[in-house]
Amino acid sequence: MLGVRRIGLVVALAVIGLVPATASHAAGQVWTESSAPATTQDQKFLQSIHQVDLAEVVMGDMAANKGENQQVKELGKQLAMDHKQLDEKVTSTASKVQVTLPDQPTPDQQAMADQLNQVSGAEFDRQWVTAELEGHVQAIQMVQTEISLGSDREVTQLAQDALPTLQAHYDALVNLAQSMGVAVPQAGSSATPGGGTSSTPGGGMTTTPAGEATTTPDDEMTTTPGG
Repeated sequence: MLGVRRIGLVVALAVIGLVPATASHAAGQVWTESSAPATTQDQKFLQSIHQVDLAEVVMGDMAANKGENQQVKELGKQLAMDHKQLDEKVTSTASKVQVTLPDQPTPDQQAMADQLNQVSGAEFDRQWVTAELEGHVQAIQMVQTEISLGSDREVTQLAQDALPTLQAHYDALVNLAQSMGVAVPQAGSSATPGGGTSSTPGGGMTTTPAGEATTTPDDEMTTTPGG
């Protein structure tokens, strides 16, 4: 009888001991997943969208100060504000997944800003709208690629949260371009990031990645004049 009681006590202690051990293990798993280094796709997305934000703040402020068209000035101010807010989330997420962000836009983005600094008046307005249209098509493609191919839940959620804002920017730019008589890039010639690897709104022209075309602004672009 004593032997049975001792066995029961041992089993009870073993069961009790399993509870904190299991909880501790689960907590360790959560910590590891939330702070694990990002995959290559997630890393490239965070770095690229951060550079987009940096460039958009500069170009938005430029439009607010240099624009001749009042709508250009107002939209530039809105874009700068929205991208500042977006970038706060980008930097916070990058810190969590251990991604080091660049401290300035890409060379192509800086070259575009330099180009816009060389013009003024109506010519500035036209070039600014064109550059912003192409940049936002790229940014939208970049976000959609992350949503499709990203691995980290927080990073893909960031992309999903950013998409409506970027789409609203693009729609506003299309409307503004039409009112100004500025050509809107067509589906086959817009600047889009191939496979999510492009990081520059001012970069080269590539085609829309397969599987993403139905959700890109290309559908709207095919119904707009110009290009």
